[in-house]
Amino acid sequence: MSEPIYYPPRVFGGLYAPDSGFERSKVVVLPVPYDSTTSYKTGTREGPQAIIDASGNMELFDIEFGRELHTIGIHTMSDLQPAVNDPTDMVYRVYAAVLSLLNQDKMVVMLGGEHSLSPGAVRAYSEKFPNLSVLHLDAHADMRAEYLGSRYSHACSARRILDYCPLVQAGVRSLSLDEYNFIKEAGIKSYLLDEWPVTPALIEEITSSLSDNVYISVDLDVLDPSIMSAVGTPEPGGLLWKELLAILKGVADRHRIVGFDIMELSPREGPTSCAFTAAKLTYKLMAYALESPISGHSE
Repeated sequence: MSEPIYYPPRVFGGLYAPDSGFERSKVVVLPVPYDSTTSYKTGTREGPQAIIDASGNMELFDIEFGRELHTIGIHTMSDLQPAVNDPTDMVYRVYAAVLSLLNQDKMVVMLGGEHSLSPGAVRAYSEKFPNLSVLHLDAHADMRAEYLGSRYSHACSARRILDYCPLVQAGVRSLSLDEYNFIKEAGIKSYLLDEWPVTPALIEEITSSLSDNVYISVDLDVLDPSIMSAVGTPEPGGLLWKELLAILKGVADRHRIVGFDIMELSPREGPTSCAFTAAKLTYKLMAYALESPISGHSE
């Protein structure tokens, strides 16, 4: 009688113990399936599981670093259940969950879900890491003071992040007049479409605006729809894969990446390659955060 065959666990990377155990893992993946304030296409609540499922089919050997990076230990939490009464409560729920994990010396990687969740994670990180700044990679400025009656809409995520720490934006190519004026008046570093294409000089300018400790918040619509159509509000003219990685590597070479989130995958809006791209990006950012010589974690 042949041995039974089992599918890999539905956790990030399809990892088995001990590489997926909580105690030994440096990284904890926090899936947050939530899309209560989306204003165009819904479906980001399905994003975290799609990324996790795709990640189980990745090769775990990284060519750039020359090794399998999952040996750092990557634990996948159960889904953080949504609060449906008020977006404010959901942001607080994210804050409490992330802070609890940070207090256990974990690097938290949040998989969204819509971008309204990011201020909750940033708030927790700002309490644990002095001199924190955020690199906000997004097609949209997300700088509205409020949207459709809520200060915690997905269209306000960057504005709420500013409540906790400085922010630098890159990849923005769509914003309102009020947002444009606010960015200029507040002196926010926001690298809009006319600053592209990505060059070493631009990367140097972006990274020089960041502090020692950096949290990276990625709305997947920062990528061009030709490679990332599975988002709620796609915008033409976005970054390509190697351009995005060049920016992220530039940050890792100069700063300590303490945490990050990957947000706004809406799987039904695009092919499965989008979820796979999001999974590869998540794994790559883990590597940049933990393998950089200045990260304090590299082995």
